Order: sequence, then structure tokens, then C-alpha cells
Amino acid sequence: MRQSQPAPMSSAPPPGLPFVDATTPPVLALTAPVTRDRVPELCDAVRELLERTRAGVVVCDLAGLGPPGLTAVDLLARLQLTARRAGGRIRLRDPDPALRALLDLVGLRFEMEGEPEEREPALGVEEEVEPGEAAV
Repeated sequence: MRQSQPAPMSSAPPPGLPFVDATTPPVLALTAPVTRDRVPELCDAVRELLERTRAGVVVCDLAGLGPPGLTAVDLLARLQLTARRAGGRIRLRDPDPALRALLDLVGLRFEMEGEPEEREPALGVEEEVEPGEAAV
């Protein structure tokens, strides 16, 4: 008698449904030297990661970026713009404190890994006021 074998188990997503691992966004490691010639290539990489993974965010690992400068600031601004146009955003991992200060100086705000996202307060929430004052 022939014994029936159990069907092999697969962790693949059902056909026709994209696999999205929302807990682990893709990581793009940025390394020195940062030059203007590399900007289009890195923007294409961010766009491709967002489209392929549909994660909504790409983590840019800055540990190997080297000393901060305006070229790095320009690169990050262009990567964020590219990500926004593709329907996502970038999150910075391990930025040098001097780079963070430079980004603040030029007025660019980025989500940093390990920091809570800045969000608007929920609608309908009123702040506590002193008795006799109107609610805000």
C-alpha cells in the first residue's frame, strides 16, 4: 500500500497578493564619499525599494557616511523628495550628531529611527483648562 505524503507547507504569500513585511522596512546603507554623481543612483535605489517592498519607508543607515557636509544634506533632501513622490518617506539611522545639527540649522526635519513619529493630536481631544475658562 502506498501512504499518502502530506502536502508541503509553504510560507509564500497567496498568488496575486504582494508580500509586505511592515515590521522590517528596507535599509539603504549610505557610505562615503558622498558626491553629486551618486545622487541619481541613490534616488533610484530609494524609489525601487519603495516600489518593490511597498513598505512605505526606507531606512537610510548613515553610520558609514563620514563627516557631514552640505553635500550630505543635499543628498538626504533629494532622497526624501524622491521617497515622497513615490508615496513613502525615509527614516535616518545612526546619524552623526553634527549632521543632525546641520539638518536642524538648514531647517530640514527627518524621522529618526528610535524616535516616535510626530503626529497631530487626535480630533476631539480637549486640553484641560482652569474652572471657568472655555475649552480650547
